[in-house]
Amino acid sequence: MRMLEINSLEKFRSLLGSAEDICIVAHTHPDGDAAGSCLALYHFLERRMCVRPHVILPDSLPSYLDFMIPETGLLIAESNIEAARELISSAGLVVCMDMNSFNRSGCLEEMLRSSAAEKVLIDHHLNPSVSDFSLVFSEVDVSSTCELLYFILVGIIGDEGAAGIPEKARTALMTGMTTDTNNFANSVFPGTFAMASGLLSAGVDRDAILSRLYNEYRENRVRAMGYVLSDLLKIRDDGLAYFVLRRDDWKRLGLEDGETEGFVNIPLGIGKVKLSVFLKEDDGFFRVSIRSKKGISANRLARECFNGGGHECAAGGRLYWPGDISSPDGAEEYIMNVTARFLQNGLPVE
Repeated sequence: MRMLEINSLEKFRSLLGSAEDICIVAHTHPDGDAAGSCLALYHFLERRMCVRPHVILPDSLPSYLDFMIPETGLLIAESNIEAARELISSAGLVVCMDMNSFNRSGCLEEMLRSSAAEKVLIDHHLNPSVSDFSLVFSEVDVSSTCELLYFILVGIIGDEGAAGIPEKARTALMTGMTTDTNNFANSVFPGTFAMASGLLSAGVDRDAILSRLYNEYRENRVRAMGYVLSDLLKIRDDGLAYFVLRRDDWKRLGLEDGETEGFVNIPLGIGKVKLSVFLKEDDGFFRVSIRSKKGISANRLARECFNGGGHECAAGGRLYWPGDISSPDGAEEYIMNVTARFLQNGLPVE
């Protein structure tokens, strides 16, 4: 990670200290990194700067992240859109976490675009919409937005280091980094270990976090994983693994939003698999998750074929109908065609 500029840290500190009302927002379908970074900043501002901001998420958190939800200060916009609109319109500062542009914020997008507030971006994805923000912290050589935020907060605090970050904020930071690296399995950089070491030295209970994240799944998720791997997973000789989960299936399995998190990583444990693609049916589109081994660009495949993007080996997007395909039934054929061409010569589909 590049060294954070002192001027940027000072400007951020000034914005946080002078704003009348602060809103912290993240992308739609928030994951551990989005929730962790938002809530870490929330607890930091509340305890260190005596400011009570509002965290506004477009939609609900998956149940495995429930342990991070504060008693107050969190609003789910889909449940109270007018309250979200009022908070954002009256805010003096909006901090956008873990999204490179407003169009990843779902129902919050137009509110953010029309807001007269100062806007700060803290994110680790490619191609940030720099012109939309007063201040941008954008780094791709970090594991997560939580890692980037950790170093921002340490930079603001100074000599206290991680020990100066409030306990609940430290837990949120470790949680977000852990989920975005798949528990240190991917997207790990030297700064990631430095962050983990600092947080552990400051007293973070990593064992408790891991237990909450990985040992308290609902039975439905585990049974669904078995079904996906035994009945839906297909592996091709060229190194592609893919599976398509239709709406009827995930409804029948009783899955909640977020409970398929991590499924796409599992096929990469097979030696010959180089690329894993997972499609989950939603309203009018498939949510697409892509993971790859080093040397195969998940990001490029997502950008060129699935209306998305992300990191080199971990990306996502969407597949629409009508548009990309004529109906949901065409999803499998589409995957077969675009990935065959991609794996053969790295070129986009014509």
